[in-house]
Formats: sequence, structure tokens, C-alpha cells
Amino acid sequence: MNFDTPRGRGRGRLATVAAICALLAGAPALAQETESSSEPIMTATAVAAPPAAAAPIKYIVPDLSAARGAPRPWPSAGFVLRPSAALIADWTSFDQDDDSIAQVGKQKDTSEWRGFRLQVLGSFGGSYRINYQLGGEYKGFDSDPTDNWQLTDMSVTFPVGDSTRIAVGKIKEAFAYEMVGDAANLPQSERVLSPFFVSRNTGVRVTHVLGPDKRANVSYGFANDAWDVGTNTHRGTDYFARVSGLAWDDAANGRYLHIGGSYRYAAADGAIRYRGRPASNVASNFVDTGEFPSNGARHYGLEGLLSWGGLSLLGEYATASVESQAKGDPKFSGWYLTGSWVLTGESRPYDRKVGYARRVIPKSAWGAPELVVRYSDVDLDDGPVLGGRFTRVDLGVNWWATTRWKFGIDLGRTELDRMGKTGKTDTVLTRIQWIY
Repeated sequence: MNFDTPRGRGRGRLATVAAICALLAGAPALAQETESSSEPIMTATAVAAPPAAAAPIKYIVPDLSAARGAPRPWPSAGFVLRPSAALIADWTSFDQDDDSIAQVGKQKDTSEWRGFRLQVLGSFGGSYRINYQLGGEYKGFDSDPTDNWQLTDMSVTFPVGDSTRIAVGKIKEAFAYEMVGDAANLPQSERVLSPFFVSRNTGVRVTHVLGPDKRANVSYGFANDAWDVGTNTHRGTDYFARVSGLAWDDAANGRYLHIGGSYRYAAADGAIRYRGRPASNVASNFVDTGEFPSNGARHYGLEGLLSWGGLSLLGEYATASVESQAKGDPKFSGWYLTGSWVLTGESRPYDRKVGYARRVIPKSAWGAPELVVRYSDVDLDDGPVLGGRFTRVDLGVNWWATTRWKFGIDLGRTELDRMGKTGKTDTVLTRIQWIY
């Protein structure tokens, strides 16, 4: 549910959400029994179980054993099913100056279910196994904030040899690190490059994992929103491709360098629109071009992740070149740079099958605290198109309490240049996250 409430009542509801999540986790802390990251049923959009720990850990926060969600035959060895769930609750407060209010209106302090996802994934068949995934969610990272319930994943994946997978159905387009990966794994609380990608689309994605040590990942495909379930948009066919991999890797010490590039052709049925929120699911669209004539747009992306044990640096750049003779073929861009320090030294395990890093797995009973800083810039101004430009600074703290629980707080300041004004908005985002 969404609540637009005063601060005091919102905090009370957040406490209620925390109590509900605590009941879901069960009473005693259980041994951490996790499945291998090479488990064949996992797909690029699945909520992955964390990698196996060296020894069972009893966390001070109640947790569930990964074995309860492990793939299992049901009702026979020919059909394997694994349930998965994600519950994320937020409380966001705003403090604006007069110019910000004039630009985007008064933003309301809000508590909400940021994500409530339920899905099943697994495989079926005999010697040749076909993977499947079916999931829906209330709100969630990969949903339009104006929609309540959404079918997020509905796909089957066909393996071809040892290194190729072909996914068919409602899938993620392979463009931008922020979207290709699960947002709940990222150090930052929210994405900022949303003007440049779509969360899901219906089509075909081919993925190759290449090299003798599977360092390289190549994905490409096409998708058309007219084939989607429950949508009325008909932009046309998107085409996308992403190449990424490890330039070097010292897995024993959590040290690696990931680099990548991506391309996306975004279809437009005579008109196109770019808009985005400033790293908040409940804020208004601070930048918004409105609809303008277009035959499509070419998007380009660059990404890099350096992990050095508990320290990491994640950066990404995206640009859009829009085909619009009426508006002088405008160009838009966005980028961010995120620094992270896990104080207890854990690094994010890298998943070579999909080319991104998963969430922190704490090695101590007291969990793993993480300090996060990010600077981001999204510019939708060019020529006669005045969508606005914002820059934002975030300072955050995450506590990865167990393999499944995360508690976080993020302080952010957004400066928006639009309508001849520079408005300042301060936000405080608190989060409770539970992934199963």
C-alpha cells in the first residue's frame, strides 16, 4: 500500500512493516546453507540465492536457511521448482526550498511497500532441461511507480550447449548495469538512469558466456511492447546488445575489474518522451521532456566496476541520440559514480553468467556495515527540448544483517535546473529489505 502521511504516523507504519517482516523470518537464526552461483536454474532476472559460505553463521538477526528455498523436485525429478520472494519497505521524507516547490510541487513524506515480489523459478524436462520463471510484484524496483500490481517476469530459457541461453517471454532488455542487475544488490538505494531504459519488455534475449574461465558475457535481442501482457503501449520493436566481462580477477581476495558497453535502439510510434525521478520512487518526475515528435532513438552505455575487497567503485554513463527533425535531433545524457566501503571487508560476489555483482554476504554474526557515497547527473536539456537537469549527492549506510536482511538509510540532496530556477530538495530514505 501507499501512504501519504505525516512524519510521525509514517514512522509508526514503518515499524509495523518491520514487525511483519520479522515474523516472516522465523524465530531462531538458522545455519547459512546456500546454493552454488552456478546453479543451472538461475536466470539473469532471478533473485539469486547467495553463494555458499565457508561455515554456518548464526546471525544476531533471525534469518532463514537457504536450503528452504533451494531447487527441489516437485512433484517429480522432471519438474524442479524454487519459490522466491522480496519484501522492501521504505519511509521517505522531503525538505524543499521555494524554487523546488515552484518547479515540481510540494513533495509529500511517504511510507510505502517499495517492493513485494513473489515468483517461482526452476526447470523441467529430462536430459535436456528448460528453465522457467514466473513472477509478479506490488510496486517494486522494476515497475512503473504509477502501477500497483505488475507481471514482472514470464519467460522460458533454452540452453544451447554449455555457453548459450535463449530467453523468450517478458524479460529485461540487456542495457545498462543498473537495470541488468537486481536493484536490491546495488550499494545505492535507487536507480537514477531510468530515463534511458525500460524495466521489462516482451521479446527474445540471447546470452553467451565466453572464454575458458567464462570472463566475458554477450547479450543481445529484440522486444516489442505490443506483445506484452496488460499494456496498451505500441512503440514498436526495440533492439539491444551488451558486452561485458572481467578485465582481471582475483576471486580469492574479492578483487576484480568489470567493464562493459551496451546499445539500445528505442522505438517510437511518432512521439517519444524522457522523464525521471531523482533516485526516489515516490518523488515527482523532476526531469521531463514531455512528448515530442520522434521516429526513435539510439542509446549508448558504458559501465565499470572496480572491487578491491571491501572497497568498490561503480560508474556508468548513458546517452540518447533522438531522431527528431522537428526538435533538431536532441541528445540527452546521464551518469553516476558510486563509492562503497564494506567496513568488515566483504566484497560483492561476481556472477559471470549475467555480468554483474550480487549482494554482500556477511561473514560475521553481526552482519556487514557498508558506507556509500554517490554523485549523479541527469541532463534532459538540449536545444528546444527543455526537460531539465538535476545533479544529486547521496550519502548512505547499509547494514547487511544476514544473507537476506538489509537495513539502510540514505541522505540525498538534489539540485534541479529547470524553468529558469535552481531548486534544492533534501531527502531522507530509510529501508527494510528481505530477500528469499
